[in-house]
Amino acid sequence: MLPVRGKENDTPSGQDRRLMRRFDMRLPAVVTIANSDLGEINTETQNVSARGVFFYLDRTLPEGSRVDVTMTFPPHVTLTDSVRVRFTARVLRVESPLPASRVGIAALIEEYEFLRNTPEDFLKNLAEEWKKSNSTQ
Repeated sequence: MLPVRGKENDTPSGQDRRLMRRFDMRLPAVVTIANSDLGEINTETQNVSARGVFFYLDRTLPEGSRVDVTMTFPPHVTLTDSVRVRFTARVLRVESPLPASRVGIAALIEEYEFLRNTPEDFLKNLAEEWKKSNSTQ
């Protein structure tokens, strides 16, 4: 995994949190909570920045908890192929439950890694490229 620049234990102050641009991206994500038997939890992100991610769960988490968040950035975001990324993050803030028991979780990204596409992704992309090339002929 690649560490995010800066000290791993840095906790941004209220002013520092705003230094990194946030991108409103409602994307599907899978969260795994460290030292938990809950397994993978499907969720959706609210926004993502270079140092953090905000997502929703159906339960609260203690501040300081470690989580892995896996998500795929689509081509309209990457301006190339889809890119799967796994973040290791630390929960910084937990917001009160919203309607439908959605709890907002703000987490500081400490490490990240790019994941290889599965063979199914490769075949899907290959089929899409083939269709594009044949539709222009």
